[in-house]
Amino acid sequence: MSSNDRPNVIVILTDDQGCWAMGCAGNPEIRTPNLDRLAASGMRFDNFFCASPVCSPARASLLTGRIPSAHGVHDWISGGNVPGDNGPAIEYLRGMTGYTDVLARAGYTCAFSGKWHLGDSVRPQKGFTPEYWYAHQCGGGPYYNAPMIRRGECYNEPKYVTDAITDEALVYLDSLAEAGGPFYLSVHYTAPHSPWGPEHHPAEVFDSYEDCPFVSCPDVPCHPWQVASAPRGTGDKRREILKGYFAAVTAMDANVGRILDKLESAGLRDSTLVLFTSDNGMNMGHHGIYGKGNGTFPQNMYDSSVKVPAIISQPGEVPEGKVESDLVSQYDWMPTLLEYLGLENPQADPGAPGPGRSFAPVLRGRDMPARDSVVVFDEYGPVRMIRTRGWKYVHRYPYGPHELYNLADDPGEKTNLIDAEGPEDKVRELRAGLDEFFLRYADPALDGVRLPVTGRGQLDLAGPAGAGRTAFSGMIRYVDADGKQRPDGYVPPGIRGGAR
Repeated sequence: MSSNDRPNVIVILTDDQGCWAMGCAGNPEIRTPNLDRLAASGMRFDNFFCASPVCSPARASLLTGRIPSAHGVHDWISGGNVPGDNGPAIEYLRGMTGYTDVLARAGYTCAFSGKWHLGDSVRPQKGFTPEYWYAHQCGGGPYYNAPMIRRGECYNEPKYVTDAITDEALVYLDSLAEAGGPFYLSVHYTAPHSPWGPEHHPAEVFDSYEDCPFVSCPDVPCHPWQVASAPRGTGDKRREILKGYFAAVTAMDANVGRILDKLESAGLRDSTLVLFTSDNGMNMGHHGIYGKGNGTFPQNMYDSSVKVPAIISQPGEVPEGKVESDLVSQYDWMPTLLEYLGLENPQADPGAPGPGRSFAPVLRGRDMPARDSVVVFDEYGPVRMIRTRGWKYVHRYPYGPHELYNLADDPGEKTNLIDAEGPEDKVRELRAGLDEFFLRYADPALDGVRLPVTGRGQLDLAGPAGAGRTAFSGMIRYVDADGKQRPDGYVPPGIRGGAR
């Protein structure tokens, strides 16, 4: 396949969007007409898993095809985003190949608009063209006056940042289409990440959810491990939080529609592969949690944290209106995209660091052999998960607590069977599979199993590359149902020895 025959590629990535937060996924309350439209024109994956249930590690895995214990980003990046951000700027993925590097070498012009959050945000990396680089300075923050970077200069964007990210992307699309040749465009929204107050989102969208009953978000007792990771509350405060989250999704959806409209009006829709997904899942009351994997300490691996929405569309190429239930992971995306484009995967050699398995045949309407045996893995520092179609096992090094769920009987993950009589053989089987996977794919210098990753942020390079500097923030604040800090010395039930 010559470069002129290859399709354009757009990856639209949201921030903290639960797999449940789309109309096409069966949610009758949240309004996502453009995502529904995209799903109707392509394939929606209802078992697409992040590689880690927090933003920066998941984004690094999506980009490089490596697990966190092979790329060294184990938590959301708190230090090194821009110069002066807790020290100098840090390029966390230096020396590692991303799929955009491969695309750039193959003749693609690579453009970026939105949230980078992989360190050194001022400087274009991984094959992205400098004139097409519009980035958030860090990872999150206000929706108005957001800290952004344009042409290497840091400034505060007065417009609603979701609109601003789309505006820049549309300018890029005009320029890329005029230039000719295949292009790749990343559109990475900060939505629907907090904050969710009415001052942060367009009033007409926020107010449109005034009468929503929010039955799609469980109103259950606060999880005893809940930490201060995302706003939470009861009664009217809960309703305001959910109105803000839903509004952020709906406002983002409108901007997805703008991108699709631009592709159609420019005659580029049929020649462009579009992936829509999120970095990690999100609990908005699910399991009594507000937040993702670091919504609790120890970190959790509930499906609502590790499953992400995923829609892939190219009219005339990808089957339309199909829902795919195979288990796939973010680390499968790099080999899938490269095979789809007819490009060589640099990680295809034996001993390479990527465990990903291409599902490109599925995108061509063909079956994948032996997909029933597929297992997905997740990690968040010393917390690791192995998941099959029927079972999930979560192991927390070094002491636990561990979890085992029979997903066939208990899809809501309500009954932990780890101490039950009967499934001991299943625990041994799954733990052996977990050990084998990480022994094969983790880099000993970057392995998160012995790192003090708490979910409070990564300050510096992990392992020996950090030269002994403190790499992870350790502050833990447990909160109650109203979001109020619990008393000092609080030890959640089930935690041996308390928090770190």
